Amino acid sequence: MTASETDGVNFDKDECEALEILETLSVELSERSYPIFIGPGLLRDANRLRPYLGQGRAVIISNDTVAPLYLNSVKEMLGDSYGGEIILPDGEAHKTLSTISQIYDWLLAARADRQTTLVALGGGVVGDIAGFAAATYQRGINFLQIPTTLLAQVDSSVGGKTGVNHPLGKNMIGAFYQPKCVVIDTQVLETLPVREVKAGLAEVIKYGLVNQPDFLRWLTSNAADIMALDAAKLTETIRVCCQAKADIVAADEREVGLRALLNLGHTFGHAIETASGYGTLLHGETVAMGMVMAADLSRRLDLLSAEQAAKVRAILENDFSMPVIPPAQIRAEDYLNLMSSDKKAEQGNVRFILLKSLGTAVIRGDVPPNLLKETLTAGDELCR
Repeated sequence: MTASETDGVNFDKDECEALEILETLSVELSERSYPIFIGPGLLRDANRLRPYLGQGRAVIISNDTVAPLYLNSVKEMLGDSYGGEIILPDGEAHKTLSTISQIYDWLLAARADRQTTLVALGGGVVGDIAGFAAATYQRGINFLQIPTTLLAQVDSSVGGKTGVNHPLGKNMIGAFYQPKCVVIDTQVLETLPVREVKAGLAEVIKYGLVNQPDFLRWLTSNAADIMALDAAKLTETIRVCCQAKADIVAADEREVGLRALLNLGHTFGHAIETASGYGTLLHGETVAMGMVMAADLSRRLDLLSAEQAAKVRAILENDFSMPVIPPAQIRAEDYLNLMSSDKKAEQGNVRFILLKSLGTAVIRGDVPPNLLKETLTAGDELCR
């Protein structure tokens, strides 16, 4: 569902112009359904969050990079509901149980109760941490998502996956727990480093590769405008991704089937991220590498033509200037150890999301070890 929305809210001229591109989607989960608001200038809309705050205080969770930029805007949005803030260090290295414990300490000291709402203001790390804290504090309290990176806006803020990392695996501790709403202000991306924009676009391209070939073609045709953060095309990009994610989550909330396809590139990517040390590479960068590895393995299994496998690499490497070759120091044995303990493995068997075409993904758990090893050791020859 998409709709233009300005009813009941008073905007000045600049705000009205910005909100002409506003889109509203819905994640349909019965009584746990929630809206996704997308458009420029939403952090100037004081009424946007109020229907979703409940009766208690609202506590903002952010990090020391995002808070100086947007904390005051969100405090103004919350108005009298504002109940404090928890500012975390920035980075994947802090996505740990220790950080969760620090949030519990703050909430308990502040006597936060079950009416408290946590407001996640930041990228995917902040959203995952805040969501997991909300899922577990007093057995579950409200939380809202205000994602400030492209990766979080198109993927991690939607769908209710929350959690933290463990030294032996990424996102191994967590819960499925849905927010009350997601507010995506596309203007915040103007302060995002180019590297972070590219990392987010890896997740965007994933949607096209998995099941939306027309969207993939549109992305490649509009790559320059999207990377330049053209407002209309950026909003459309985010809208398509969020709608695709919302549809899949509504059909398979807990990833027992269809939703697993959204992990294209993630089995390889999570292994790269863990082996490299959390924070060395951005999540989206490892997903880009992982998608090239998945395409290469698909080619070796005769699922994907050599031409299409090369196209996957070309889209990521040439059209969107992403890194596609994993670090050379990661050995095949490292990949195998990490992938066998990945949360997507079943009874020790690694399940891979592979490609039958550019726009059709499949799940395979029967990959011959020799072909897998060829992909793991291909280096710069991936998809060649």
